[in-house]
Amino acid sequence: MNLPNKLTVFRIILIPIFIILACMPEVGGSVNILGTSIAITKIWSAVVFAVASLTDFLDGQIARRQHLVTNFGKFADPIADKMLTMSAFVILVEMNMAPSWVVAIIVCRELAISGLRLIIVENDGQVLAAEMPGKIKTFSQMFAIIFLLLNNIFANFLHFGIGTILLYVCLFFTVYSGVDYFVKNRAIFSDSF
Repeated sequence: MNLPNKLTVFRIILIPIFIILACMPEVGGSVNILGTSIAITKIWSAVVFAVASLTDFLDGQIARRQHLVTNFGKFADPIADKMLTMSAFVILVEMNMAPSWVVAIIVCRELAISGLRLIIVENDGQVLAAEMPGKIKTFSQMFAIIFLLLNNIFANFLHFGIGTILLYVCLFFTVYSGVDYFVKNRAIFSDSF
C-alpha cells in the first residue's frame, strides 16, 4: 500500500475518534477565546477533524506529484471524505449548529454523486476522479465544519458567525459541483437507463 492510500486509511481510522470527541459531554471544562466559550472536548474534536482533513489534502498532493494515483485511492479517498464530513454534519445538526435542511441537501448530493460514480464504474470501468469543483466543495465543507465545531469562533468579536457563512458557501459549492458532475457525465448517466 502506497503512502497516499495509507493516509486515506488513516483518515478513516480518525473518524470514530472524531465522533467520540465531538459527541462527548463537556469534560475538562472550556476556554474562552475572543468572547466565545468552547468546550475542551470540542477543541480536540476540531483538531482531530482538522488532522483528518489535512490527510485528504496530503494524500492527493503526494499521489499526483509522485505518480501514485491508484483506483483504490480514486475510489476510497472520496468515500473517506464523505464518511468524515457526513458524520460531522450529522453531529452539527444534533448540536443545533447546522440547519437540518442544509445538511439534508449536502447528504443527498453526496449520495447522488456516489451513485453516479458507481454507474460510471459499471458502464465504463473507470473510477470518476474528483474535479476542481468537487475539491472546492470538500475544502469549503471541511472549513465550515471546523468553525462550527468551535462554536462559530470569532462570532462575538466580528459580530457574525464565520462558520455559518462558510456553511452556506459550502452549500453553494456542494450543489454547484453536483450539477457539474451530472452535466459532464450526462451521456454515461443517460446510457445506463
